[in-house]
Amino acid sequence: MNLESPKVTLDKSAEETFNFLSDVKNFEALMPENISKFEVLDDDKFLFALKGMPEIVLKKKEAEPNRKIVLGAAGGKLDFSLVGNITEIDANKTEVQLSFNGEFNAMMAMMIKGPISKFIETLVTNMNTAV
Repeated sequence: MNLESPKVTLDKSAEETFNFLSDVKNFEALMPENISKFEVLDDDKFLFALKGMPEIVLKKKEAEPNRKIVLGAAGGKLDFSLVGNITEIDANKTEVQLSFNGEFNAMMAMMIKGPISKFIETLVTNMNTAV
């Protein structure tokens, strides 16, 4: 299953945007209002939970300076990744899009598609004020 957020334009350089997304503790500022738990576990790993959902641990798996950040599931039963693609428009303007990629059976994909789409849309929308 592959889902993409809308693209959002930030009045920040690609480097500033990349540095913000590289620091996992900054993801707390991007989380939806219905977050019930957020905890930084390591320099590159954090745990979060939304009300009514299980806890999820994400770990930074890959980073291409000023271009891309890849977070992946750290343990648990589901294997997926959350990719932040950063595109420089000019020196102080950057476009960001998040994509979610995971392998799920048809029933699971049907159940999580809506909530995951809304989640990544909220993360990218909150970048306007957080970054």
